[in-house]
Amino acid sequence: MNRLQETYTNEIVPAMISKFGYKNIMEVPKLYKIVVNMGVGEAKDNSKAMDSAVGDMTIVTGQKPIVTKAKKSIANFKIRDGMPVGCKVTLRGDKMYNFADRLINLALPRVRDFRGVNPDSFDGRGNYALGIKEQLIFPEIEYDKIDKVRGMDVIFVTTAKTDEEARELLRLFGMPYAK
Repeated sequence: MNRLQETYTNEIVPAMISKFGYKNIMEVPKLYKIVVNMGVGEAKDNSKAMDSAVGDMTIVTGQKPIVTKAKKSIANFKIRDGMPVGCKVTLRGDKMYNFADRLINLALPRVRDFRGVNPDSFDGRGNYALGIKEQLIFPEIEYDKIDKVRGMDVIFVTTAKTDEEARELLRLFGMPYAK
């Protein structure tokens, strides 16, 4: 059992029950999945770019990503239907908690001029989206071995009904919100 999972059962559940007054332990929101997405725009010109993006994401998440393809052709972007344009990983279970732990406690504090993440990036249904500008903040990535700095989107999907519940859940997990 991961450290975050133990924190959830021993500290977060009682805190959420006392704050929101849940009658049943199954009402307490939990982290359902984490989706990590990386758009690779230069893949249309350089097929090696997609390979390195997939490699970086595999190292960061511990799981092999799937390559996402364009749904329709866009002439202005020189993209045809079916061309690879990015990659994504859906993390659940132990891998999800391991990734969340590393993101919150190791990677985010390494961001330059870090003042916290935006506390307003909730979608209205209890899910949180976070943009990362460079993959170098993860300690597993070696600076010399990357070909290009790429960003990624990290979406925390929770079972919370409201944004307030999800915000409190992630705060108790240790998410460093900006003041």
